[in-house]
Amino acid sequence: MHALVSRYTTALNSLDRMSDFMVPTLARLTFVAVLLFYYWNSAMLKIDGSIFSASAGAFGQIFPKAAEEVLWDVSQMNIFQRLVIFFGTVAEFVLPALILVGLLTRLAALGMIGFIWVQTVVDITGHGVKLGSLFDNTLTLVDQRVMWTFLMLVLVFKGAGALSVDALFRKRGEPAIA
Repeated sequence: MHALVSRYTTALNSLDRMSDFMVPTLARLTFVAVLLFYYWNSAMLKIDGSIFSASAGAFGQIFPKAAEEVLWDVSQMNIFQRLVIFFGTVAEFVLPALILVGLLTRLAALGMIGFIWVQTVVDITGHGVKLGSLFDNTLTLVDQRVMWTFLMLVLVFKGAGALSVDALFRKRGEPAIA
């Protein structure tokens, strides 16, 4: 019995060591496979020739009620709306790109968590999407956004993993062992 417990413990220790490499790497790969192009495509809808020129689509996506009131006339946007659209669009391009290459991953993942929940608030208050509830055996908005947030929390807590720019910088910063 002691030998069986010892083998089991050894196997678990090996899995723990492997998880330091596998979990953050697979989390980034999952993000790339599921959400990278979702966010990049969404960002592309917000620009009209230039990132500095917000489109009617951006106005309608982020401020749907205000856009509808002025018939999606982007010249009617106020400075606050323009800034939110600009920084939101930049975030949709930059944060996923940082996660893709594994650069400033923890900070980018934290930013994505904020972005996800701001997006959720806009979906509910601006677009009338029902939040739904957890543990109700249906896939609702809250279920989806909780899973996305959990994926980002893995990156916040575990970092980018061994196959990342963060790992290269970490190795270069470590002193050589004499």
